[in-house]
Amino acid sequence: MQILTGAEIVVECLKEQGVDTVFGYPGGSILNIYDALYKHQDEITHILTSHEQGAAHAADGYARATGKVGVCLATSGPGATNLVTGIATAYMDSIPMVAITCNVGVSLLGRDSFQEIDITGVTMPITKYNFIVKDITKLASVIRRAFAIAKSGRPGPVLVDITKDVTANSYDYEYEAPEEVERQKDTIEDEDIELALMMIKNSEKPFILVGGGANLADAADEVRVFAGKVQAPVGDTLMGKGAFDGTNELYTGMVGMHGTKASNFGITECDLLIVVGARFSDRVTGNTAKFAKNARILQFDIDPAEINKNIRTDASVIGDLKIILRKINARLDPQNHDEWIGHVERLKDMYPLNYNRDVLTGPSVVEAIYEATEGDAIIVTEVGQHQMWAAQYYKYKNPHTLLTSGGLGTMGYGLGAALGAKMGRKDKKVFNIAGDGCFRMNMNEIATAARYNIPVIQVVINNHVLGMVRQWQTLFYGKRYSHTILNDQVDFVKLAEAMGAKAYRVTKKEELKSVLDEAMELDIPVLIDCQIHCDDKVFPMVSPGAAISDAFDDKDLKI
Repeated sequence: MQILTGAEIVVECLKEQGVDTVFGYPGGSILNIYDALYKHQDEITHILTSHEQGAAHAADGYARATGKVGVCLATSGPGATNLVTGIATAYMDSIPMVAITCNVGVSLLGRDSFQEIDITGVTMPITKYNFIVKDITKLASVIRRAFAIAKSGRPGPVLVDITKDVTANSYDYEYEAPEEVERQKDTIEDEDIELALMMIKNSEKPFILVGGGANLADAADEVRVFAGKVQAPVGDTLMGKGAFDGTNELYTGMVGMHGTKASNFGITECDLLIVVGARFSDRVTGNTAKFAKNARILQFDIDPAEINKNIRTDASVIGDLKIILRKINARLDPQNHDEWIGHVERLKDMYPLNYNRDVLTGPSVVEAIYEATEGDAIIVTEVGQHQMWAAQYYKYKNPHTLLTSGGLGTMGYGLGAALGAKMGRKDKKVFNIAGDGCFRMNMNEIATAARYNIPVIQVVINNHVLGMVRQWQTLFYGKRYSHTILNDQVDFVKLAEAMGAKAYRVTKKEELKSVLDEAMELDIPVLIDCQIHCDDKVFPMVSPGAAISDAFDDKDLKI
């Protein structure tokens, strides 16, 4: 047992939890913790981001890429509130993260003191749990609980706010091994498994929809075995990418607003929809009254709150997906659905993804990255057209290889997340694919990459507009381009070079391969500015309020 300051207790608890990297930005209220970190910099790497939002996204990206809990730090007041968007992003996508903030001393709380904010009140709706620590005797136990809560059950972010006097006071500290978080199996009922097996065996046209929960549960192997035994076509949500191999012959592509026609038609025609860790987001279902209208619906999920929330199910199994699928796989005989599989294969042949291959486009950039990396990279995205192209045209073979803001749709997410992903997975090439609108939001993190020589490759698909919003304005708002044109004098190449990165500009499709090859060889931060036409669109598309079976593309618009 040792007598340590609260700040030293925080650092020791981080070490207990196996934390090797944290992301943050110092300030007055958190100075004691930063002083303690200085003494342990050989054990915990701290990355000073350019903005606290970048730190939150970096912790999120670290968590998504590694499966471990990400950690970010910020001071009181604006430092803490600058984390909010990153915390909300993690919350919507169920990402395990611990955000540690410090507040003014206990005697100053509630007095509108300098840089005081009730950050636990602010973040209550967007955290799995949060704490304010005003008593040093409770500090170590709270931090340990925070990590356990963040990674147990359905994961999520936890915030720990610590008053400055607690970080300065001293108390006993004794090492405790991290709490083992067991997979949730006590809610898995045998009768639910039996009903699921019966529904699968009685189905003639099953379809499997894989969501982000399969990635969070590390259930990719079980999903692969399950799909093979059911012999069903497999589509995925944006968050489910990589949980099922995108090169597998059973794979039909993404489902929903910008999903493939094969996946959307397959769900519409199936007689059993098996939903594996997906929450029926509105971007997946389209018009809920017309979603999978010919099918019985069987849902596997760890969170009972997701059952019957957006779509009525016919049966469900609640619990950890890895365990659910193992139980079902052990009792399921291989099924035969050759006729149905053949029909879906014809849909894939009839409705392939397509684009203009004669010029530089968003899809051509993504396909070039796929070829250059041989499908073995971590792809991070911002939010918009480029995000959908990255989902459509890069084939994700493994889990934790597409990191993107699905639920909140956070522009500015990607670059910070890419830094976190690279710090967690130094063995992987990491690309952040952005639109020019998104890149502007947190492009200051290029300076962070350069400061620490974190070799992320930032690709800007630059159409000089807010592409996805312009697409909607073109299709649904009579081409009234209200405040979506970005045709100004900003030069991303000069900007990146000024912040210490290597930069290229690509205007022709033929230039792309050599630039990508060189960027990957350099092993330094690189920006590639890819100039595309302002009216390139993401197809297929489902109009808001329409059924996903009403997906259309540019050919349909010409009829």
